[in-house]
Amino acid sequence: MNIHWHRSDLRATDNVGLAAADDPVLPVFIFDETVLAHGSPPRVAFMLEALAALREQYRERGGDLHVAHGDPARVLADLATTHDVATVHYNIDHSGLARERDRAVTATLEDAGVDVRSHEDALHHEPGSITTNAGDPYSVYTYFWKKWRDREKETPHAPPETVVDAPGEPLPTLKELGFEEPKADLPAASHQAAEERLETFVDGPIYEYDETRDDPAVDATSRLSPHLRWGTIGPREVYAATEQAAADAPDETAAESVEAFQGELAWREFYAHVLHFNPEVVTENYKTYEEGIDWHDDPTEIEAWKRGETGYPIVDAGMRQLRAEAWMHNRVRMIVASFLTKDLLADWRHGYAHFRDHLVDHNTASDNGGWQWAASTGTDAQPYFRIFNPMTQGERYDPNAKYIREYVPELRGVNPETIHSWHELDDTARTSAAPDYPAPIVDHSERREQALAMFKRARGEDPDE
Repeated sequence: MNIHWHRSDLRATDNVGLAAADDPVLPVFIFDETVLAHGSPPRVAFMLEALAALREQYRERGGDLHVAHGDPARVLADLATTHDVATVHYNIDHSGLARERDRAVTATLEDAGVDVRSHEDALHHEPGSITTNAGDPYSVYTYFWKKWRDREKETPHAPPETVVDAPGEPLPTLKELGFEEPKADLPAASHQAAEERLETFVDGPIYEYDETRDDPAVDATSRLSPHLRWGTIGPREVYAATEQAAADAPDETAAESVEAFQGELAWREFYAHVLHFNPEVVTENYKTYEEGIDWHDDPTEIEAWKRGETGYPIVDAGMRQLRAEAWMHNRVRMIVASFLTKDLLADWRHGYAHFRDHLVDHNTASDNGGWQWAASTGTDAQPYFRIFNPMTQGERYDPNAKYIREYVPELRGVNPETIHSWHELDDTARTSAAPDYPAPIVDHSERREQALAMFKRARGEDPDE
């Protein structure tokens, strides 16, 4: 008998490590206090629901998910002895914390005479498999994408036939794990929910994805990010569905739109590769500025950004969507990140930490990559002199202010023209239009010039030139 140790792969279908474990398999999940210390209410709540759904999947096959609490090395070693286990399988997590844990677990099990095998499950192509001609990891996405796109992808894996019935402990409640109930309205967490979401997306929206993905008022994106983060669906299943959609595309434009979505899957893997080879980026800038960046870091401004009370409508809508849904549209993620780092001149780490605490789909690699892109500190990042104008962004991507008025109730009775010119209105006009909505907390034009000067100084350049 073999063990499959579940972590962020909460499904029985299209699971590389589980498929490799062979029959019979004892599936195990361990609540590790070291890992839970980095959790948040939305993510842990989603995880618990996904675990309940996974347990039900196994029960339908005549087995059960073994649930335990404690040090994974000790728990797995004890299970291996009790059940005469030959091999423990698990899928790789590329975060620094997980890699440190997995080294310790592997060493303990091997000392106990148990074989340990790790598998790449979350990515199509493991770090080190897509490199430059010189053998180095890519730091520019475009070149990575070209090779990623052309590499053959594995097909989905079947679930195990024989699952051991050794349930262990009952699933704990959120409160028992030390977390409060999330205030956000979370998506359903199960493989079935993920498959339904995928099917809905590839049946139509994917063919208009390239045209509509930047419109936050339209349900045009896949919304699969929480499922990919927690592994309630596998990347091979998602990719296979997109390939079928491409084959069924009614025209060339639709096929190109499918490829645009596949490009987003590649971005996810690109950032995972960056994190694997540069684990320090979680706390440090990827790009070195010789003089260092002198961030402004005004606590009052940062708190206004977190509350969605900056007086910049598209920014505030995004921050309130985050609070309401533990999720945010990707275009708006870029806008709010640019606003924090370039308008408020605040260190990207404040934003990364806030997203980590509130996003149900928080992924260390993708979130870190996105924040450092916006802050002009990351790999293949936006140049420091390209600074989003939050009012222009709102007018361009939410022209009718439908998204803004959905999440900012103070502006629901206000016409789009007034909303998009909010920064230009005087206090009397603002009070007349929306008395409960704040004036802009900063002047974008002034802060843009300050941001340019800040980055020039960081580069060792004269800010006046």
